[in-house]
Amino acid sequence: MSRCPAESALGLSTGRNVQYLAALALASASDTARAKTLADDLDKRFPEDTWVQYNFLPSINATLALSRKDEAQAVEILQHAAPYWGVVDPVYVRGEAYLTAHQGSRAAAEFQKTLDHRGSLRDSPLGALTRLQLARAYVMQGDATKAEAAYQDFLTLWKDADPDIPIYKQAKAEYARLLG
Repeated sequence: MSRCPAESALGLSTGRNVQYLAALALASASDTARAKTLADDLDKRFPEDTWVQYNFLPSINATLALSRKDEAQAVEILQHAAPYWGVVDPVYVRGEAYLTAHQGSRAAAEFQKTLDHRGSLRDSPLGALTRLQLARAYVMQGDATKAEAAYQDFLTLWKDADPDIPIYKQAKAEYARLLG
């Protein structure tokens, strides 16, 4: 049986950034026990690290709350990161929490904040995913024009993606339904 990519990455490095991204991926995949173990270890190893305490841990813990369908808890956890919101990860996760809670306007505002920090996104997949989530938030608000533009932005960025990637297929289907 092959290991998941997060576990493979941890086999290569136990650096804080690798551990953070692995924990975030595991939390997103609802491997809550392993994600929590990694988060606890980050907290123990880096108690004075501002980046860990106000970006990594709130993002991981909020994603864990979202995996439990507890959007309110996710938003509350992310308040801890509020003074440091020049960092995009907590803002993106907060947008996800609002989207999950069917609060399209709030979600759109958070995703727009993420896009406003384009330099932080550079080659990150988060940049493209933010556009997809923004499109979904606009759909939730009933703004088909803005949703169409956001879907087009996402699909343009991923035009060369493997056509079998589930999120890409899902986005194309959502866009097609929007165009109806």
